[in-house]
Amino acid sequence: MTLETYILTLHGQRIWLHEHLPPAGAGDEAIVLLHGIAGSAETWAPVLERCAALGHRVLAPDLPGHGESDAPRADYGLGATASIVRDVLAVSGVRHATVVGHSLGGGVAMQFAYQFPEMCDRLVLVGSAGLGPEVSPVLRAAALPGAPAVLALAVNRVTLAIARAAARLGRRLGGSLKPETRELAGHFGSLADPARRRAFLFIARSLIDLRGQRASAVEKLYLAEKVPTLLVWGARDPLIPVAHGRRTAELLPDSRLTVLENVKHFPHVADPDGFCALLDEFVTGTEPARLTLDDVVARLTAGEGLRTPAEKLSSAHHPRPAEVSPHTAPFHPFGCSPDGLPQSQRRTR
Repeated sequence: MTLETYILTLHGQRIWLHEHLPPAGAGDEAIVLLHGIAGSAETWAPVLERCAALGHRVLAPDLPGHGESDAPRADYGLGATASIVRDVLAVSGVRHATVVGHSLGGGVAMQFAYQFPEMCDRLVLVGSAGLGPEVSPVLRAAALPGAPAVLALAVNRVTLAIARAAARLGRRLGGSLKPETRELAGHFGSLADPARRRAFLFIARSLIDLRGQRASAVEKLYLAEKVPTLLVWGARDPLIPVAHGRRTAELLPDSRLTVLENVKHFPHVADPDGFCALLDEFVTGTEPARLTLDDVVARLTAGEGLRTPAEKLSSAHHPRPAEVSPHTAPFHPFGCSPDGLPQSQRRTR
């Protein structure tokens, strides 16, 4: 097995990509791992080698604004990020992949499946965002007006150095942090970098307000009914409740839901061996979707996507336009009359 790290230049920005190639002679199944907000591909370190050993090609990019990838003033929305993932796979020679998304990465994975259905073999959503409004108050607090200043004071190079010194002292005294706690601390510590903190705030505020998550994929889940889907959740997830996974499993009857007891928001960190075994069983035990645009159109037109002639719609919802008096100047686009004068300045004769 070979671990390679590449720097891809896409649209003027650098994207770091970590890739594990399987042993020679293994299958050609590709798996792409998408991390969560404030994280990086490093979160998948316990998984990369294990999955490659099972015979899969595994790719884990640092999403824009995260890890070692560039963090410009740019669009960090789900659609833009899903497009970057498509480009990363395309230049890596991957035409189809099982897309695994954790937290924010789950939202990106669902957006990827929506935008590029022909490339998405399977979906694996791990404590995924975008499946319900309820989230931790800590994440909702990012929508507060003073959040940028508070976050800059709470997480910076000075506070990070103090926290690391305290952690070293704790280890010398015999204490230790659980893997999930270390992972969460690493995510939080990444915000000491101003550019990554700016990206975090942009993403959080575009998806979350004080009432919870605004971005939702629930209405579009029916489009993924033919895509094999695995849901993995920690029973004690404090950031995104396991109820989201259970509701999604009900909406996708053919999906699989695995709830891990005594696990919080990072199942792949808490139990990497169990997570990889679960992932391998799912990939080897299901057929890839391999959808086409025609498949998507068929699903759209089977329900709400039907085209209805306008004249058949209820007049109660679409009343007839008011009659135009011969003494009333006709309406023209952009508020101008044929002579070019704004209608407010044109006299009626």
